[in-house]
Amino acid sequence: MDNMRIAVIGLGYVGLPLARLFATKYPVIGFDAKENRVAELMSGHDSTLEVDDTILQSVLVSNISEMSQNGLYCTNKPEDINACNFYIVCVPTPVDRHHSPDLTPLYKASETVGKVIGKGNIVVFESTVYPGVTEEECVPVIEKMSGLVFNKDFFAGYSPERINPGDKEHTVEKIKKVTSGSTPATALKIDEVYRSVITAGTFRASSIKVAEAAKVIENSQRDINIAFVNELSKIFNLIGIDTGEVLEAAATKWNFLPFKPGLVGGHCIGVDPYYLAQKAQDYGYHPEVILAGRRMNDSMGEYIANQVVKAMIRKDIPVRNADVLVLGFTFKENCPDVRNTKVFDVVKALQDYGIRVTIYDPWAKPEDVRREYGLEVLNTLSGSKYGAVVLAVSHKEFAALDIRSLIQENGVVYDVKGCIDSRLVDDRL
Repeated sequence: MDNMRIAVIGLGYVGLPLARLFATKYPVIGFDAKENRVAELMSGHDSTLEVDDTILQSVLVSNISEMSQNGLYCTNKPEDINACNFYIVCVPTPVDRHHSPDLTPLYKASETVGKVIGKGNIVVFESTVYPGVTEEECVPVIEKMSGLVFNKDFFAGYSPERINPGDKEHTVEKIKKVTSGSTPATALKIDEVYRSVITAGTFRASSIKVAEAAKVIENSQRDINIAFVNELSKIFNLIGIDTGEVLEAAATKWNFLPFKPGLVGGHCIGVDPYYLAQKAQDYGYHPEVILAGRRMNDSMGEYIANQVVKAMIRKDIPVRNADVLVLGFTFKENCPDVRNTKVFDVVKALQDYGIRVTIYDPWAKPEDVRREYGLEVLNTLSGSKYGAVVLAVSHKEFAALDIRSLIQENGVVYDVKGCIDSRLVDDRL
């Protein structure tokens, strides 16, 4: 593929690893609207920790003029991607406070592409969406901004991201990539480009809508499975049996799916089902299973807080003005990402009881937590004693902690993640 010049729009958890990978073979311009993010990357550091600094530095070039056959240059100037001919959009697709899809980042990215795209160019979207967004929402914006005609002057595709934040084993090149294009020739071209760097191979979907739907059901399926075991946890707690022990026994059957109860946050599993639900409702269908799963998983933060308070009451620990330590705030273990973390729900519910909550997380950035949630998080332990300790996220650092030493005499240890020796905890999810 001669003369390929790739632009990746959005250099977050998805865009940066992809840009870095393509940069090993092609000249790549990474674009992000955040000036501080670009400055950080050009200094050779990735604060998301998705790309090791040494690996990032190995592909960086200091200016565009130095780019030849390969390399990565990051910028926040749209004019710098004007000479590219293959655009990949990797921006977030959140929901608003009403759980409705917020396509604002996609619209803005489409405007950026529309200002620079040229005849014969291809734009591929990776952001998680419901079927139809690429062709019905994004493409018209590009047409309007560029004055070009879709499938005549420029072409489009969709290749859903499959990044798992914090996972150093299943990296982007090791995960099979679904591809699609707006014409048969475009689909082949897009598949060829991705196949040139994805060692796990590719799967070419029959249409863009099929590829969009495939992505959104991946996380919806996982969401529903977790909701099922969360409901089981509530039932078994009432019965008085250990959910972990039940799941361990059931897992001895070869086809039992090993899902565990827990908090479902982040920018994928806790968000994507709402995109599929929205599209279904546009067609007059009210999804029952999908939204029931969302309601169950969204209820778990308050449920956990209630269980902690009940455990404290059983031990005659005064609840109001009690000091409780929450271990972990990010949405998953060994990852600094705090977007849509459901630990916030636990903290808020505990505070509603009049409890003083201290949050310790060695991975979360205090400034991010302060900005997004108005809470303070500690990166080091203070040495205080607490009426209760809640293990909310299983960071590797917590494995070495003597949990019982953190509580006051007769204090409570509650294990959300089910990863502490059951003899050391008072209750767990």
